[in-house]
This record gives sequence, structure tokens and C-alpha cells, in this order.
Amino acid sequence: MIKISKLIHDYIQRDEEGNPSGTIRAINDVSLDVRPGQFIAILGHNGSGKSTLAKHLNALLFPTEGTVRVDGLDTKDESLIWDIRQTAGMVFQNPDNQIIGQVVEEDVGFGPENMGVPTEKIWQRVEESLKTVGMYKYRKKSPNRLSGGQKQRVSIAGVIAMHPKCIVMDEPTAMLDPSGRADVIKAAIKLNREDGITIILITHYMEEAIQADHVFVMDDGRIAMQGSPREVFSRVEEMKELHLDVPQVTLLGHLLRKEGLDIPEGILTREELARALVRLKK
Repeated sequence: MIKISKLIHDYIQRDEEGNPSGTIRAINDVSLDVRPGQFIAILGHNGSGKSTLAKHLNALLFPTEGTVRVDGLDTKDESLIWDIRQTAGMVFQNPDNQIIGQVVEEDVGFGPENMGVPTEKIWQRVEESLKTVGMYKYRKKSPNRLSGGQKQRVSIAGVIAMHPKCIVMDEPTAMLDPSGRADVIKAAIKLNREDGITIILITHYMEEAIQADHVFVMDDGRIAMQGSPREVFSRVEEMKELHLDVPQVTLLGHLLRKEGLDIPEGILTREELARALVRLKK
């Protein structure tokens, strides 16, 4: 679905008069593959390059060097941009920047309408998409009257209505409360598990990455670590060196292990920790 080879991206620095004064390397020799139907999480502290990487997956940015292919389409080929953006939909951090309709169902139908989808099929897609994210009963509401989590689910529905093969979520829960974050992640998991849509989640909330098939950790524009969530979060000290946390229950298990208890590394859920403690008691 996604194949990135030796990607480099430089931002141009400008002086007070707007003249080029140098470059900043945001992505430095990144290569990675994403298979169809995978749930991928990309982690990293602010400035690590993860959001810059996300924008390459939707052809919002273009490589300075290297290649990015989305479902076999080279993002450098300007004639393919429309096809790429239909294949890989994008959900941004602030849903207010993505919602433009005055009524929920009109907003969700905006993308398919621009694609030239026949009217009767647009409304069919709107209904299917809103039901998928659990927002169908709000279809006649104004987006302005929804909570942050509900707005983000409407944004996701708008992307789903365009029938993408892949959805890139660039910190979609950063501006939401815990309840809203949980709703958005549940919607993402449902799309992946039930509809087979490839999900690429860029986040700084470690708990959100637990559900992923594979995790990439970025630092200074490079892939610093990768593996399954259990493999990555087992490396607690290395994560700390990258100025990142691990899920709280993982950290608790790690601290208990350091105190001499026979707790396995890479505990991901409270249930796993509870089972480990029960085994100790027995």
C-alpha cells in the first residue's frame, strides 16, 4: 500500500525579507513499507518528523530526494495527485479545519460530490460512512453543535465516503478529551478490522499505539525504532532516551520487574498485568 524508499525532505529557511537562507532536514533517509490492511502507528516527540512524513503519504509534500509510492503511484508525478488523494485520505488534528458543511450529512457528501459521484450514490455513501463511525443519528445536526470527538468522527466519515484504501490520521486526537480520543480510536480500529482499510496513525499518545500491527518510532527525521507494540514498548529505557513515554501499565510492569518481581517485559494492558500478578501469587 505504501512504499517509501530513502526519503529525504528539506524545508527551505527564509530570512526576514523572504529570501532563501538555508535548509532544515525534516526527514532523513527514511524507508518503510506498509502492507494493505495493516494498522500502523508512527510515534515521535514534537519535531521528530512524523507529521512531515504523514503529509508525504497524501502528496501534500513532495520528496526532496527518494520516492514515496501510494498503491504503486509515485507522489512526484503531478498527473497522479488526484488518484493518490483518493487512495489515501487524510484526517487532520483539528476537525474544525476539515469540516466545511453547515449540516453533517452535507459535509460528509462534499468529497464524493467533488469526485463526480452520482447523487444517489453520494447519499448511499453518506449513510454508510456515518453508520460506520456511529454518527448517523446526527446526520441532520450542525457540526457546530457536536463535541470535539463527534466532529472528528464526522471528519473520518467524510474521508470514508470517498472510498479510500488507506486513511492517514495525523494526530487526530490531540485536541480531544479522553472520551473523544477513545471514540476516534475505536472508529479507526473498526475501519481497519471490519472494513480492511489500511490505517496509519500518527500520535504522541502511547496507549493509542497498542492496537497497531506495527509501530515506527521517529527521532530527528529518522526511524529510530520499529516492531510490534510489545517489542517497542518493552524497550522502556530506550524510549526514555528518545524523550517518549510508554503506556502507564507498561511502565508499572517495568518498575515491578526492576524490583525483582517476575513480570514479563512489554505488558500492554491492565488485564495482562493482573494475570501476571495472579501467577506470582499462585
